[in-house]
Amino acid sequence: MVAKFLQQLRRLVLDERDAQRQQIEKAWAKPLAERVADGLAIEGVRFLNLQPDGYLELACDHNQSRFREGDTLCLNRGSPFFEPFVNVTLEVDDETRLTVFLNDPKDFDITWLHSQPTGWVLDQGYLDLSHYVLDALAEVGDTLVGVQRILPLLMGEARPTLDSARHARALQRADELGLNYDQAEAFAQAYAADLTWLIQGPPGTGKTRVLAHLAEMLVEDGERVLITAFTHRAINNALNTLARVAPDIPAAKIGLLHRADDLRHGVENYPYFNLSPMAEMNRGYVIGATPFATRTNRLSGVEFETIIFDESSQITLPLAVMGMLAGKRFIFLGDQKQLPPVLTRRYSGGAFRESVFEVLADQGFDTLLTETYRLNQELAEWPSATFYAGQLRPASEVVAHRRLELEPPSRFVEVLDPAHPKVFLDLQHRNATTRNHKEASVVVDLLLTLLEAGLPPWEVGVVVPYRAQSREIRALLRTVLPDSETRRHIIVDTVERMQGQEREAVIVSLTTSNPTFAAHLAEFFFQPERFNVAVTRPRSKLILVGSRHVLNAQPDDPEQQAAVALFRDLLNSCSYRTLDYLT
Repeated sequence: MVAKFLQQLRRLVLDERDAQRQQIEKAWAKPLAERVADGLAIEGVRFLNLQPDGYLELACDHNQSRFREGDTLCLNRGSPFFEPFVNVTLEVDDETRLTVFLNDPKDFDITWLHSQPTGWVLDQGYLDLSHYVLDALAEVGDTLVGVQRILPLLMGEARPTLDSARHARALQRADELGLNYDQAEAFAQAYAADLTWLIQGPPGTGKTRVLAHLAEMLVEDGERVLITAFTHRAINNALNTLARVAPDIPAAKIGLLHRADDLRHGVENYPYFNLSPMAEMNRGYVIGATPFATRTNRLSGVEFETIIFDESSQITLPLAVMGMLAGKRFIFLGDQKQLPPVLTRRYSGGAFRESVFEVLADQGFDTLLTETYRLNQELAEWPSATFYAGQLRPASEVVAHRRLELEPPSRFVEVLDPAHPKVFLDLQHRNATTRNHKEASVVVDLLLTLLEAGLPPWEVGVVVPYRAQSREIRALLRTVLPDSETRRHIIVDTVERMQGQEREAVIVSLTTSNPTFAAHLAEFFFQPERFNVAVTRPRSKLILVGSRHVLNAQPDDPEQQAAVALFRDLLNSCSYRTLDYLT
């Protein structure tokens, strides 16, 4: 059984690796003009400057790519198949001015850029990290912690037991911290469990606060704790919360400096563990790092008592194994009703397409947090009824009755009315696919009106399904909002990048109105978890901008048909407005 289980995990890793590579190479094989038209390349890239820390400053005349900050790209002379080429990470995308980080400068002769500063191309890049995961899968079957703890847990053959004394002690601490009932139970059960515990945190329920206080108490006991996640943003957010609520707890991030730019409250980043003060400590501490760091010389060989996985509903089983090998006890925080792992291939169900959180959930060792401090009553109703069996509710009367506070708006009076926290603005356009200029224009007008009415730019966000639409909106913003500092605060991004974030007001640009196109992409566009994330980002105001014509999509798959019906239910739950209301 164990051998078969590990073989299936290895096959998942290899299949994903091959599918990603094939997808990238298929795009590379297209003519450059076609790659550019598809948003898969930027041509006419010029080299401007090399900074001492490995950053390249680049420029181009036109940028209609799907790329976004954090993507791995390939800098080349027209074809990624031929030298010279080098993988880079897109760090700053300011439309025609780009900053990239050289991932492996020793493999690239920088004199190429100085001798030929023009005529470069940026394509999708490919970074193969599968060997780290495969090494972990090979190790887990040969180690004591793997055979006795990790594999039995993942195969459903092991369960945690709770220490009653530790549970009572944690409940007392939870009361002192002012945690609500569910938070206190989750905190105490995770602290008392000898093997594992799951904490399901629906939007705005304070799971990161629970994580931080749990790490604090474990460190006070002398434990070494690793906080890990699928994204650097989630790790940094957890470390920031820990530093805010427990500033005396030793904590640091291990990894590349350019992945730590959003660390706050004095949390330091070190490229390697042995350069951090924790390397000399003989007491408890917290380290934040990705699972991959545990397999490299950044963190390899460092042992922890407890591994805390945040956003674990996005972590596959192989990736979880990689992180679990560094410890003995495993706490998972996530929400299987939000975004699942991103996989290139389609898999036919079972544990090998699900996250580690979903695999372990509903076995009697998880706690659901039910009080949201983000969503007001109207905003909480649809996700609560649809995903959480009616259990999600505002944490207080103040939260329940929170409303958008604005000066009287000059336009969109009916749409921005605080008495209607959830609005569907039906533009009734037709045949749009991944980019919609009309809708982008209305979204930008809404943004400007909100700013004019007194909403700070950091309290408004735009969620889109496609990168092409986010670029369309950002390009329009540049023309009407010349203040780059104000623009920087307004987040316009895809659902994947918005998970874990919140704003006072959120605009969702649905973009697509072509029913055939929507049916073709139904598994993506109508994915219930995506809409759960999108509509649960605001605290006071949600505005869905799109076209009801997309509801005419008729996918063949019964599950996708049900998803379309669910989307229709979402739109019907909103106050309905059309262009006639734009006064």
